[in-house]
Amino acid sequence: MKVVLLAGGLGTRLREETEFKPKPMVEVGGMPILWHIMKTFAHYGYNEFVVCLGYRGDVIKNYFLNYEMRSNDFTLTLGNGKVEVHSKHDESSWTITFAETGLNAMTGSRVKQVEKYVDGDLFMLTYGDGVCDVNIAELVKFHQAHGKIGTVTGVLPPSRFGELETENGVVKSFAEKPQMHNGGFINGGYFVFKRDFFKYLQADESCIMERKPLEELAKDGQLNIYEHTGFWQCMDTYRDFEYLNGLWKEGKAEWKVWS
Repeated sequence: MKVVLLAGGLGTRLREETEFKPKPMVEVGGMPILWHIMKTFAHYGYNEFVVCLGYRGDVIKNYFLNYEMRSNDFTLTLGNGKVEVHSKHDESSWTITFAETGLNAMTGSRVKQVEKYVDGDLFMLTYGDGVCDVNIAELVKFHQAHGKIGTVTGVLPPSRFGELETENGVVKSFAEKPQMHNGGFINGGYFVFKRDFFKYLQADESCIMERKPLEELAKDGQLNIYEHTGFWQCMDTYRDFEYLNGLWKEGKAEWKVWS
């Protein structure tokens, strides 16, 4: 099953990091957040990716084109340009298709444009800026069981503020970014779709997947929710960037399901 990754947005709310690179290439723990997302899927055996490129897509291409050199010791013979790689990394089985889907294209347009690269009956899809500890195997199993066209992973968003638990004026506990259990589920990405979903999409760059396509899919009774109550965090702002990097540095990166 192919995994489609939306990695073409401008990332304007994270301008401190995205002026010269796309948001999926902003690093968490020294590696692009896109890599973290791909590692999650690969942990469950899904290592064929289709990356929808847009803003500064060349940065993503160049990163992975040079990935072998970045990840391994190697010997270079200058006379003939021969490169001998001395070790292997865990990502050696990844297959990545890089698809230029336009600078200004919306999400639905980007997905429609890569239909030609999705050759199976099912495909997965997520955004290139959110990490999660969702069990991909269980998500796929759930999707296959209900028989609908689409499944969206619903998550409980973290609060922007610390939560205080008090007793008689004394703070008993302090939780930074606790989950908001009273607000209901939101779209956390991590979709599974049948190919029929492409019929709901248009290649026109104005097609926003989260508007008419998913609204129509829900109206047709063809969209189920997989409720995930574990860790989920997107990286929309510099505050999110600092938070995720802090978790990684402290060894509290709950999305790191791989060893």
